[in-house]
Amino acid sequence: MKHVNRLAVAVAFTAPSSASDSRAGTDGSHDFDFEVGNWNVVHHLKRNGAWVDYTGTASNHPLMNGAANIEQQTIKRRQGTTYGVALRGYDAKTHLWSIWWLDSRALSGPLDPPVRGRFVGGVGTFYSDETVNGKPHKTRYIWSHITARSARWEQAYSTDGGKTWETNWIMELARRPSG
Repeated sequence: MKHVNRLAVAVAFTAPSSASDSRAGTDGSHDFDFEVGNWNVVHHLKRNGAWVDYTGTASNHPLMNGAANIEQQTIKRRQGTTYGVALRGYDAKTHLWSIWWLDSRALSGPLDPPVRGRFVGGVGTFYSDETVNGKPHKTRYIWSHITARSARWEQAYSTDGGKTWETNWIMELARRPSG
């Protein structure tokens, strides 16, 4: 998802203070159940100040009775196909999800620091704090516009402590027909 000097990354995290999402009437442990299945994906990536679109697919499978899940992304870029895996786990004590990313372009490198957060009012917001090349850097993921047939995900960065955010990746997911 992001390219970072992996030797210069240190992580700190402050958990969101809001309560878990009451819309589902649960503790939040099944908030990613909407994503189980197969999806067509349009990736909007910001590169050198311009937006570029790629297509791809995603598949999501629950693990550990729904308290974890794994999502595999296939992205058909002009430079060739790349793959990514998101691993998510739910902490029942903190009611937070942690999300790790593994990118096929850096399989032997360490995983990026996890983003952590929860869903509130049908929107999932997840953050991580890290140091990149000696400078504080925040990452934010937002899951929104969730229906039975579609969802939206976006990634943004902040270099000013979260005062401003620059979105650099948006995924528009559309459920693939079964059969």
